[in-house]
Amino acid sequence: MKKILIIEDEKMLGEMYRDKFIQTGFDAVLVETAEQGIEATRKEKPDLILLDILLPRTNGIGFMQWLKKEKEFSSIPVIAFSNYDDTKTKKEAAELGIKDYLIKTNYTPQEIVDKVKSYLKN
Repeated sequence: MKKILIIEDEKMLGEMYRDKFIQTGFDAVLVETAEQGIEATRKEKPDLILLDILLPRTNGIGFMQWLKKEKEFSSIPVIAFSNYDDTKTKKEAAELGIKDYLIKTNYTPQEIVDKVKSYLKN
């Protein structure tokens, strides 16, 4: 069973995505901050990380900067999902290795699950 780490500070939204992944046959772990995401990455060793960009304290870009430096985890694919549609941030995310940058309002939860599945097949 593939494990997805969801880093999302909007509790209701995060729980909805976690439940959707679980219903679809994934093991899904939800945390609300980048700092918790770092702990969970170390503990859970997820197959893929779904990362919100706008987070309290350390944002998603800060999380990616940490991840890129960590040899053990730097190959974990990360998909950003955010409503922050900013060209500079998207470029920075891409430079840090984010596989895709999805605008939440443009995708249904099922479409997000389908995107994640497509990245896990590769």
